[in-house]
Amino acid sequence: MVGGGMLRGVHDDDLPAMLRWRNHPRVRAASLTTHEIGAAEHARWWAAVRADATRRVLIYVHDGVAAGVVAYSELSAASATWGFYLDLDGLERSGALLRAWAGLERAAIGHAFGPLGLAVLRGVVLAGNAPVRALHRRFGFTEVATYRHDIDGVAHDVVAIELRREQA
Repeated sequence: MVGGGMLRGVHDDDLPAMLRWRNHPRVRAASLTTHEIGAAEHARWWAAVRADATRRVLIYVHDGVAAGVVAYSELSAASATWGFYLDLDGLERSGALLRAWAGLERAAIGHAFGPLGLAVLRGVVLAGNAPVRALHRRFGFTEVATYRHDIDGVAHDVVAIELRREQA
């Protein structure tokens, strides 16, 4: 869809781009797992995702171009936890990063409460990641708890968020 975005299934030829996007230094810095992921680890992760009924990983397509990843985990009939990352380099080069960021969030919420039929969508964000926290609030997410999480041997504050279908 021109001017917006949509989610689609992952194709095998998406895997190299997904790994490149995930290994971007800014994506790693905003994640709970910060090491650079190698090809073998990425292949093991994808095999595990494909075999796990509680996980769904989708490609976000922005203006007709694959531009990000939306991952749902802990998927049940009522709820899931989600996360995402974008092709920061490609979207910055094209000037579409901010529009894609909002488009991905809109598409992920729509998929959660539409095709997945969830009642609650949950997520986490590093407390210091003010832009992502602000984006989630803009889309109706509520910050429900803060807890400490060890990342590379250092304790960080992590904020748990949730959005209920009736708030979306």
